[in-house]
Amino acid sequence: MIGIILAEKIFSMFLILLTGVILVRWKVLRPEEGRILSVVTLYLVIPCAVIASFQVEYTREIRDCLFTAMGLAALVHVFFIALAWVLGRTIRLDEVESASVIYSNAGNLVIPIVSSVFGPEWVIYTSAFMTVQTVLMWSHGKMLLCGEKGMDIRRILMNTNMLATIAGLLMFLFRFQIKGPLEDAVSSVGQMLGPLSMIVTGILVGNSSWEKIRAYRRLWLTVAVRLILCPLGTLLLIRLGGFADLVPDGRTVMMIPFLAAMAPSASSITQMAQVYHKDAQYASAINVVSTVLCVVTMPLMVTLYQMVV
Repeated sequence: MIGIILAEKIFSMFLILLTGVILVRWKVLRPEEGRILSVVTLYLVIPCAVIASFQVEYTREIRDCLFTAMGLAALVHVFFIALAWVLGRTIRLDEVESASVIYSNAGNLVIPIVSSVFGPEWVIYTSAFMTVQTVLMWSHGKMLLCGEKGMDIRRILMNTNMLATIAGLLMFLFRFQIKGPLEDAVSSVGQMLGPLSMIVTGILVGNSSWEKIRAYRRLWLTVAVRLILCPLGTLLLIRLGGFADLVPDGRTVMMIPFLAAMAPSASSITQMAQVYHKDAQYASAINVVSTVLCVVTMPLMVTLYQMVV
């Protein structure tokens, strides 16, 4: 049943994505204007969605579930990094391909899906995955793409999404909840995440040349690893580690980091590739193709999860 609901939700978001494509194809929007929406999403909408996700009543059960989901997220990322390293040594994945395999679009896509399918109170477990990914993306991911050694602690801590996560986590642990108009404002802005993210992705898709995408011969291999091999490895970790049995409602709680692990490649990889002079167009092509194909792969993986876990 959840697989069907998820498929319907992803398809509805795909329809929103098509509006972004149409706006670009009909020249209502210039592709570069999508950057403005990206900035709004990154620096305002996602932080509000993250903070709103922690605005739940503190209980020991939710706390335990949160830290268990965070532990699974850490283990999953260790597996992804190891997988990318092995594939880099065997089939020569380059830096952009490796980063696209390791880091998923856990925020832009998964938060609105979880909110719609399970309810806003479950988004807190998506934030657990995003916390781990943000730390690794601005340490390991940065080193991978720019070739530097060592991590920029200040850059990690000052990342907007990290600040929002830390603030939300502290409010949850110390049982501080925002009230009144401020709560309504933060919640309302956070609820914009799904549609706005899909429109931005649609603008990216609309500006893509499918002839050029087809020219990237290894693209399909990278996308297959991200959408199929990574989720299957995550499912194996959940099953063998018995994570679903560690906390109440564990089967549902663990499905949320599983959704994040099976998401398309992170759109921020494109931005980081631009900054560190890698092939940003290739990163963008991987993001576009994996986003389009996840309409099929994510419901199938959820159905498999329900059969195995």
